[in-house]
Amino acid sequence: MQPFADELLLQCPYCGEQVEVTVDPGGPSSETYVEDCSVCCRPWVVHVSREEEDVFVHLGCEDD
Repeated sequence: MQPFADELLLQCPYCGEQVEVTVDPGGPSSETYVEDCSVCCRPWVVHVSREEEDVFVHLGCEDD
């Protein structure tokens, strides 16, 4: 997991390319949604967790 920054650069779990992920810092304490990679178009599962002012994001494979 990586702590929140204005623009997160994470690594696609499929193609390994760096991709930009934008997450709203407000919201539920945790959420999961699917988003396609802008490079290889495969679907990631985006896991977001929020603890007070910190937001953590993890990209996983859809078939995990």
